Amino acid sequence: MKAIRLSFFQMAVTLRRDMMLFATCLTPLLAGFFFRFAVPIFETVLAGYFHIPAVISPYYRLIDLFFAMLTPTMFCFVSAMAALEEADEKTASYLFITPLGKTGYLSARFGVPAASAFLVTLILLPFFKLTPLTPTAMLLLAASGALQGIIVSLLILTLSSNKLEGMAVTKLSTLTLFGAVIPFFVQGGIKYILFMLPSFWIGKAFHDHMLLYMLPAFALSAVWICLLFKQYLRKI
Repeated sequence: MKAIRLSFFQMAVTLRRDMMLFATCLTPLLAGFFFRFAVPIFETVLAGYFHIPAVISPYYRLIDLFFAMLTPTMFCFVSAMAALEEADEKTASYLFITPLGKTGYLSARFGVPAASAFLVTLILLPFFKLTPLTPTAMLLLAASGALQGIIVSLLILTLSSNKLEGMAVTKLSTLTLFGAVIPFFVQGGIKYILFMLPSFWIGKAFHDHMLLYMLPAFALSAVWICLLFKQYLRKI
């Protein structure tokens, strides 16, 4: 456990030299202030301009969903970029034969960032949410968001061989989060075409106010993570 902690802190110190990645870690806080204070102002202005009672407010719950997935995505993205740099410099293979080992390395690069994001989400979400959320709902959102962050980071590491490719793949991998949008905008059976995306079931759970739909979200997340982990381990 000590080796994992030291490896994670070593990565965090390294990130301080890359201001872009360091700033990325602050994105959830900045986005939280924007969602909580700027979005309601825009809603008031737009509703008054178009003379209708609501423009953005029917989708406040969707904004809360994206905010819950934002912190894990940013934290795991940063960790994936650090892992790609270590792969470029051939330091990852050396770490595998230290007391840290392969399991410890994977825990430091995936487990610790996801767990940190889970805790940060639980802290920030009550302050920045736009809709009423029960403690159970926030706990499930934070947990599902952490899993989505791991999926994004694994997609980046599996499909990229360097940081430049990683930046490009990040744009594609984050599209997996947009399954949450479908239940809010698409009606009828056609929406189930994206049923393999865990984010689709997260969106459906909160659109339909049925937390039971979180079960397939967690199950599919586990399947995605297992498959991607196998690919990543084969790659390294």
